Amino acid sequence: MGANKWIGGILGFIGGGPIGALAGFLFGSAFDFLSDSSNSVSGTTDKEERNRFLFSLMLLSADVIQSDGKIMHSEMEYVRQFLRQNFGETAVTEGESHILRIFEWRKKVGESTWKAKITECCSQLCRVMPSGQRIQLMNYLVEIAKVDKSISSNEKDTLYRIATQLGLGSKVVDQMIGLGGDSLDDAYRVLGVTKDSTDEEVRKAYKQMALKYHPDHVTSLGEDIRKAAEEKFKEVNQAKDRIYKSRGMK
Repeated sequence: MGANKWIGGILGFIGGGPIGALAGFLFGSAFDFLSDSSNSVSGTTDKEERNRFLFSLMLLSADVIQSDGKIMHSEMEYVRQFLRQNFGETAVTEGESHILRIFEWRKKVGESTWKAKITECCSQLCRVMPSGQRIQLMNYLVEIAKVDKSISSNEKDTLYRIATQLGLGSKVVDQMIGLGGDSLDDAYRVLGVTKDSTDEEVRKAYKQMALKYHPDHVTSLGEDIRKAAEEKFKEVNQAKDRIYKSRGMK
């Protein structure tokens, strides 16, 4: 899938503002265009759009990867595989270069400045990405944390913070963590309800989740993203089926 499918022309002004200025500072002349707020969607090339999105993606990826105080090989490899599948082999080298420089920059500026930049990044993404696309982005970040089979409390806190700043709410993180699980507890987590919830509350929660994860929200993002959304939608339905069966619901 080409990068333009992921971007879909919606990220044209990410290059402007504080995040674009940060990219220009970190990467020099190769990213000078990122700090030019006069660039418009119609005036940018596919390569520029890809670089802008890639920088924001690596900034958020770095936040999750470093949230537990260490850089895990498994998490970095997941990022490489994601870039390879969705952007091509060149993006793997570019993305890794970006994220390593971002790691170094974070050490220099400290946590206060770092968190401020993450907030700015999320704010910009909220303005240009529909909720369905932000959900797919958030799912990618959750998968980074899940890849080593254990999610620490610090990783959860970071994911909660990003999800809230992306306008999705922290609850979506617990739901995404539950996706792919096969226990009844996982099923309740996916729908965001408990065993004490009424049948009507369960039905309402399922309808909300089915709408949120429906693949129609990402049809413009290309085949790979659509297939991923279909898989998540299937997992939501499987969670519903487990709960319905345990309660004798129809």
